[in-house]
Amino acid sequence: MGKAWIKQRKRDRYYRAAKREHFRSRSAFKLIQIQEKFGVMEEGWAVLDLGSSPGGWSQVSRNMVGDDGAVFAVDIVGMTPIEGVKFFHGDLRDVRFLNELVASIGAVDAVISDMAPRLSGNKSYDQARTLELAEIAFDMACTCLRDGGNFVAKAFRGEDFEPFLSRVSSRFKRTKAISPPATSKGSAEVYVVALGFKGQRT
Repeated sequence: MGKAWIKQRKRDRYYRAAKREHFRSRSAFKLIQIQEKFGVMEEGWAVLDLGSSPGGWSQVSRNMVGDDGAVFAVDIVGMTPIEGVKFFHGDLRDVRFLNELVASIGAVDAVISDMAPRLSGNKSYDQARTLELAEIAFDMACTCLRDGGNFVAKAFRGEDFEPFLSRVSSRFKRTKAISPPATSKGSAEVYVVALGFKGQRT
């Protein structure tokens, strides 16, 4: 990464605030802002954090659910341990890992995902790959959520975004696509926030 990018990042107020408050990523503030607006998790809840590394969202979730709650974190890359967070290292596209994960965690109250691929610079390609990860997160939500549970997932707006949003809306009582204030200027990034899971289909 170039010196200009590094200099710009250091000027970013959320980057500086994350350092000051000992969050592992500036994206922690996106989840805080989503929580403040929608109340996606509550004290005592069990939360599944997908694409958790380096751990910013897991830190925030742990603070929100408190000692009576539980946070399960999942990533294809490793993550430095966080007290009170159980980490699973694996690929959600691996059926064996997926089945073991679901069996280990049981039902949860919220599924949150900040999963993103390494960006290539090709807008259409990056949108499609990010949406693929959002679809994986949505499938996990439909598998693991308790009735009335909540779902948050990162996506990029593109030609396939509205159909994805429609599929999510069909399984939840309320669905909204937002860009939290902490989102970088000019970014196509958007978060799908879905509240009130309608339960498992028979």
